[in-house]
Amino acid sequence: MAVVSDPISDFLTRIRNAYRARHRSVEVPASRLKIAIAAILKEWGYIADYEYVEDGKQGILRLTLRYVGGVPALREITRVSKPGRRVYVGAAELPRVKNGLGLAILSTSRGVMTDKQARRLGIGGEVICTVF
Repeated sequence: MAVVSDPISDFLTRIRNAYRARHRSVEVPASRLKIAIAAILKEWGYIADYEYVEDGKQGILRLTLRYVGGVPALREITRVSKPGRRVYVGAAELPRVKNGLGLAILSTSRGVMTDKQARRLGIGGEVICTVF
């Protein structure tokens, strides 16, 4: 398997490709950040479920994709902050995705959360990705 320079981008791309290919599930190498992102995607209804599978190495994260009437529940998932260009925002500059219909996932000092939670807490952080 090839060495991946940006594991989060690879994670998001695998999800995007699996939805486009109409797969029922997708497996990715696990990490705590990916598990936190998967938990947010499940909470907001973009995926049906996720589970961590121990494989003796770093583990595998298996996501069950969600379709509503044959249409993917997730339309768009975009990486914002990249290894070459990190994007940090303060509490006043939190992004609104699709006029509040989508969500931005942030890494903050209080953990990984959505832009809505960060706005309520009045904190900023690194914008990992946007979801619609």
